[in-house]
Amino acid sequence: MRVLLAANPDKSMFLSLVPLAWALHTAGHEVRVAGQPHFAATITQAGLTAVPVGRDRDLFQVLRHTGVSEEMMEETRVGLPTPYDCVVPGGEDIGWEEFRDGYALRVTHWHRLDNFPIITGLVEFARAWKPDLVIWEALTYAGAIAAKACGAAHARLLWSIDVFGATRELFLKRKAAQPVGEQADPPREWLDGYARRYGFEFSEDMVTGQFTLDPLPASLRVAADLHYVPMRYIPYGGPATVPDWLRVPPERPRVALTLGTTATERFGGYAVRTQDVLDALADLDVEVVATIAESEQRKLTRVPDNTRVVSYVPLHALVPTCAAVINHAGPGTFLTTAVHGVPQLTVPWDFDEPELARRAARQGASLMIRADQATGPAIRAGLLRVLGEPSFRARAERLRDDIRALPSPNELVPRLEQLTADYRIGG
Repeated sequence: MRVLLAANPDKSMFLSLVPLAWALHTAGHEVRVAGQPHFAATITQAGLTAVPVGRDRDLFQVLRHTGVSEEMMEETRVGLPTPYDCVVPGGEDIGWEEFRDGYALRVTHWHRLDNFPIITGLVEFARAWKPDLVIWEALTYAGAIAAKACGAAHARLLWSIDVFGATRELFLKRKAAQPVGEQADPPREWLDGYARRYGFEFSEDMVTGQFTLDPLPASLRVAADLHYVPMRYIPYGGPATVPDWLRVPPERPRVALTLGTTATERFGGYAVRTQDVLDALADLDVEVVATIAESEQRKLTRVPDNTRVVSYVPLHALVPTCAAVINHAGPGTFLTTAVHGVPQLTVPWDFDEPELARRAARQGASLMIRADQATGPAIRAGLLRVLGEPSFRARAERLRDDIRALPSPNELVPRLEQLTADYRIGG
């Protein structure tokens, strides 16, 4: 069959598509990956066939010009709610108007800006190429539009907990309880415009997929009343070379410090002061490997003797050598660590990260410190707990086993073939 994958130009989200794309390709299916023209190089670097569609637009560059990205990071640092917080403990206290307006802003402004440049081109390609199945990254709603326009089955692929599906479900429930004149549904209105343009009617699968591919084990999952298909997370971070020093076993417990790329690429810096963290760990009998962006390295005034600072090291090669990993609970970083059974100390700040970190802490494989409370001394104390209490390692190994019990992308291909046939017939 022909499979079209659609992704917005976010590298970390795109990387979550790659193992499944290769599984489909090596099973004999034709695979194409569509995205903005400038993103084609990232797609082809992963060994996949790119289809440039639409025109280039960097959402976060637009947001930076208006000051929105800086406001977003500051709001998250101080704990102001987002619409996605409504589906986590304590979210029931967020009022309807705040929920509604925040949801409208996220979906019909930010996500709409991300999708708008590729919708027309993606529909045109889908109608010409006629895929059997369209798989779209969870925020690339253009994939659902293109699938409906050409009659393909379509699936939403998650890269983290499903705050999107759960938020949509809660929004519809709370909207139904409002007076008739106050039941506006901005996401539906936005997507319905494209449905009418391309000759079909709006349906909820345009928001949440006909089925959803979920890489999380049950202990971490956020689920709505949707058709979920579990799929094992396979680490992939792009082209990688293992450095010489990483081939030698560490003489002391190795601790990785990695805070991701989004904070520096999009928000101008980490939510945690790196220098404070390194200083707080300086006298511990550990080897700290800090993967820090060059822009953040320039802010350092000193590097402790027990610390190695690098711009990049393949995480899937580094993590198995570690006794613990300090990270931001970005889903790629978190799951790559989890799949190797390594305990974690998380310092989350972005929209899906706090809830993922909370669920992991509840499962017992990690300890969580909110980013706005993640001082050097707090991280030091947390790391000593993670290293010193055997339960963290035991729970991390249990989480690893839960992840490995899920079907791999290769094992999932026959089911995708059947689901494609089922949904095409039904659609």
